[in-house]
Amino acid sequence: MPVEPEPTRWSFPGPDQQDAGDDLIGIGADLEPGTLLSAYRSGIFPMPIGEQGEPMHWFSPVRRAVLPLDGLRVSRSLRRSVRDFEIRVDTAFEEVIDGCADVTRDSGWIDAEIRAAYLRLHQLGWVHSVEAWRGGRLAGGLYGVAIGGLFAGESMFHRERDASKVALVALVDLLSDEHAATRVLDTQWQTPHLESLGVVEISRSDYLTRLRAALLLPLPEAFAGAA
Repeated sequence: MPVEPEPTRWSFPGPDQQDAGDDLIGIGADLEPGTLLSAYRSGIFPMPIGEQGEPMHWFSPVRRAVLPLDGLRVSRSLRRSVRDFEIRVDTAFEEVIDGCADVTRDSGWIDAEIRAAYLRLHQLGWVHSVEAWRGGRLAGGLYGVAIGGLFAGESMFHRERDASKVALVALVDLLSDEHAATRVLDTQWQTPHLESLGVVEISRSDYLTRLRAALLLPLPEAFAGAA
């Protein structure tokens, strides 16, 4: 099971304190494990803005993007691709986060500070990678934060066509247990690509209500043994 870190010395605003009109909740704090977990439990996540070394920005989108577990759109070609890959969990976390952080990708945001912070959380059992392998080679994958029934997707990448989508299909399958109706698969902000896969937007208040229920659930079996 995940190891609970020392509690944070920072306070994050609760649902009743989050301003209704702005995605940005605050600036500053740190990326210690206890701080990150407190933020996610409050519906908030960090994002570096500007040059490395500048204060961290913390967001709770007014319109939150989530993927209903029964709403993933799997095309016929993607169904065929699924058969071509082997799925693994947490066997190459560092390679996955480095693939997501590749500086040649458009809109890259994962810097050295973020990488180190999520690696620490992974070592404590709170962050997981879902990986698509083919021919003994990591072809793509994703990673995110798992707390109870919340899986907060952070980033995904691919080196082969459809590999990241295959990892997403696998993640949905891993989350689709007897608690699937209450689990939350959070993708933060909507994009055209995510929308094409079935991601929808909900209000912040709806998200926070769902989050409170999700946090009471047990971890999915695939992530429960990590530590």
